[in-house]
Amino acid sequence: MEDIKKNAPGTESEYLIEVKNLVKWFPIKSSFFRRTIGNVRAVDGISFHIKRGQTMGLVGESGCGKSTLGRTILQLYHQTYGRTMYYGRSLDDLAPKYVIDTVKNLKARRTKLRELEQKRDKLEADYAKLSEKEQYAKHGELDTARKLAEDALLDITKIVGGFLVVDDLDPVIAAYSKDYAIARKLSSMEEKRQELLVDVDDAEYAKKTAEEAGKSGKDDQLQKAQEKLKQCDDQIAALRAQLDAGRKEIEALRAPYANDPEFQKYEAYRDDGIDLARLEYNEMRRLRRDMQLIFQDPYSSLNPRMSVGQIISEGMQAHNMIKKKDARMQEMVLKIMDDCGLAPYFLHRFPHQFSGGQRQRIGIARALATKPKFVVCDEAVSALDVSIQAQIINLLLDLKEQQNLTYMFITHDLSVVKYISDRVGVMYLGTMVELAAADEIFHHPIHPYTEALLNAIPTTDTVGAKELSILEGDIPSPVNPPKGCKFHTRCKYCTEICTQVVPEWEEVRPNHFVACHHKLEAKE
Repeated sequence: MEDIKKNAPGTESEYLIEVKNLVKWFPIKSSFFRRTIGNVRAVDGISFHIKRGQTMGLVGESGCGKSTLGRTILQLYHQTYGRTMYYGRSLDDLAPKYVIDTVKNLKARRTKLRELEQKRDKLEADYAKLSEKEQYAKHGELDTARKLAEDALLDITKIVGGFLVVDDLDPVIAAYSKDYAIARKLSSMEEKRQELLVDVDDAEYAKKTAEEAGKSGKDDQLQKAQEKLKQCDDQIAALRAQLDAGRKEIEALRAPYANDPEFQKYEAYRDDGIDLARLEYNEMRRLRRDMQLIFQDPYSSLNPRMSVGQIISEGMQAHNMIKKKDARMQEMVLKIMDDCGLAPYFLHRFPHQFSGGQRQRIGIARALATKPKFVVCDEAVSALDVSIQAQIINLLLDLKEQQNLTYMFITHDLSVVKYISDRVGVMYLGTMVELAAADEIFHHPIHPYTEALLNAIPTTDTVGAKELSILEGDIPSPVNPPKGCKFHTRCKYCTEICTQVVPEWEEVRPNHFVACHHKLEAKE
């Protein structure tokens, strides 16, 4: 309940990203009829959150799904199942279409939810009557039923909250539909305002340049741009007043249930987060500015036909932050290059003229040019030598402090992730097995896989050093993963329950999560 209160409407969530039961499967097609004959389970039911201004590290063996998870969060891969919530903007900022679709179909969605809850409750009642071995066989079916019911519940309550339990939904649907229509207009006007701001900046720059050259400033151009901006601001103010009036109408509908515990139970789920997986293409494209990716390979991720200046400015042009022939473009690009440690004379050079470290800096500059809030660093230093790695990592840390960035840092290098991360998640075969603060992970690992990774780190310390322990065996196929705990085929603590039942994701210490039947240290 504490997490829910932090995400209440009208208050800024301490979270930027929240993921719940995220699944990404890649279908395997037959060569002849193109039928789906199997799935690569790259990401298989992951839940976590990332706080604003934090760096979350992600570690694991090659092929465990780290990069796929990062790209799925960014919706570069459309997720198969689950929920990815983004709190960098509110629902009013974007007014996504799924909101009105949920509202208009509220009655049908509630009926479907009741059916799923009844199925879940029946399975739970039958499950309780089974023997322990019989429960092993039915655990997967019950877990799926719980997730489907929870997902259907959140689809509704994230938007309308406690109105889920109201008998007469017609006034609720009418009020929310009216509210959405205004929010949609407001969102369009806010987008138009961003374009007008660029026009004003262009006009101010043109006037300044003309005056410096001893010519008369272009006052008429600036005045027209400012007038258009003022008209837009007036329209936005009027729409906000209408939106406030509509919100009062909804609050009036909510008032009679202030002391209703059932209503308040579901009201606690309501928040302003945006469900990324439910967005349409154009809606998601508007958020691309906020969410960027630094690619793993600095040699193949840059267009060889574009100069450094063109590479960095491309994103700004795509998101209407600057016009293609804007006189300010070079000045803005040079500022970004300076922030990322790139010399001004690099501006007109091409990628093949740079070293790996310089190319990675160009990739970082490209990602930061749109002023994002969330950046996925996908093995951003793995292709670089140790000295250059240190430079890039220190650069990322400096930029994080300057611009209040939130990172997901994907790597297989445990020493790097310990240095840069606030929290560390450990992945194995598409699942997250442990998540905790960086120091906690390294000093008090609870999952056997985390322990095995830490024991495999080479050391030059001969005094008190642990014997190097290499994890034996290979990672099973993600096409046909082991039943139960996926790590049981390589785990020295494995018992029968590990081979049959998927372990629950649970908090065993404050902010220390693990999925394991045989936790190493569940107590202090």
